[in-house]
Amino acid sequence: MTATDLSKNTVNYRIIFVLTLIHFTGDFYSSFFTPLLPAFIDKIGLTFAQVGLITGMIRFLSFIVQPVTGYLSDRHETRSFVLTGLFFAFFFIPFSGIAPNFWILLVILCLGSIGSSMFHPSTTGMVPLYAGSHAGFSLSIFNTGGTLAFAAGPVFITWYVTRFGLEQMPYTVIIGMIAFFFCIKYLPVPVSEKLSHLGFLGSIKETLGKVYKPIFLIWITMVLRAITGQTFMTFMPIYLTNKGHDLISVGLIFSIFIIAGTFSGLLAGYLADKIDAKKIFFVSHALMTPALLLYLYLPEPFVYLGSFLAGFAALASLPLAVVLAQKLVPKSRAMVSSLMMGFAYGLGGLLSPFVGKLADIYGLETVLFYSTFIPIVTLLPILKFPKIQQMVDLI
Repeated sequence: MTATDLSKNTVNYRIIFVLTLIHFTGDFYSSFFTPLLPAFIDKIGLTFAQVGLITGMIRFLSFIVQPVTGYLSDRHETRSFVLTGLFFAFFFIPFSGIAPNFWILLVILCLGSIGSSMFHPSTTGMVPLYAGSHAGFSLSIFNTGGTLAFAAGPVFITWYVTRFGLEQMPYTVIIGMIAFFFCIKYLPVPVSEKLSHLGFLGSIKETLGKVYKPIFLIWITMVLRAITGQTFMTFMPIYLTNKGHDLISVGLIFSIFIIAGTFSGLLAGYLADKIDAKKIFFVSHALMTPALLLYLYLPEPFVYLGSFLAGFAALASLPLAVVLAQKLVPKSRAMVSSLMMGFAYGLGGLLSPFVGKLADIYGLETVLFYSTFIPIVTLLPILKFPKIQQMVDLI
């Protein structure tokens, strides 16, 4: 059975909900670390360079694990990647609260990152099978699960840690366990494209073929976006804390950033089913620099507005990249999705240790300021995107 056999005009919202729940649950736990950075710094005495190293390792694992898992998911009809990945994410990350030192904290968070990297390609690759003729909107719903998780997670965990302390974090596994058993019951088996006989290089040649140039343009755009996005998501909570915000306030500001990205992602996905996604890409990336500068420099009463504007611009294009890539490479949905998410996200995040070191040397505000201008560079490859119909004609 192929993806074509399963395609329908209507959306199977029940399956889309299950896939979105998996996305939400895994990313809910993945969102715990960043807003708790000030607490970890106080408890363990982390430097900016160590913060960057942890972030870089998490991104590096995503960089490595997601493409490999995506490749395997397209070739083997199994739920193992999804369920094992989800379990690792919700089980290990809560134990970061009792980590006694930097190295144990690093190991725990890396195990959680491996889990998050495992379920993303498989679930993303399954969405088009149940999306009917609304792939853009369905992928935006799925993406909303992740962005809502990154909005709700910081608010929840900063409230929880403020109320109960870092040492009580392991008890939060109960939430993930409930979702886990629900997904075991209702998650269907993924459908592969039976390309295993080609091998890795053969399947790359078979699936990318004539579309490798537009795929590369989309990918490099997402890498550059990830560098700026990960810099702000990692270090902005520390910057806000240094400006006098308490942990709960930081969690709320961080959540507003993500909620705004939820709205913009849904809007972008909806519009992508109706107009050329290239235009949406260009507008969102053109707005990133001014929006991020407002986030960085708006005075105290307006920092929440700045956070919303920055998140709205910075997170809009992720579902668009996946939509375009899956339309170009329909036979390898999971792997190409991982290229646009984990591979791009991870490669961008690999610079986090370097960014952290620069922050130690030149100051955090200086590094954040210069990183706001990276999205301007992405406008050139976006201008070179062919229109979606032209890209599909290349297949």
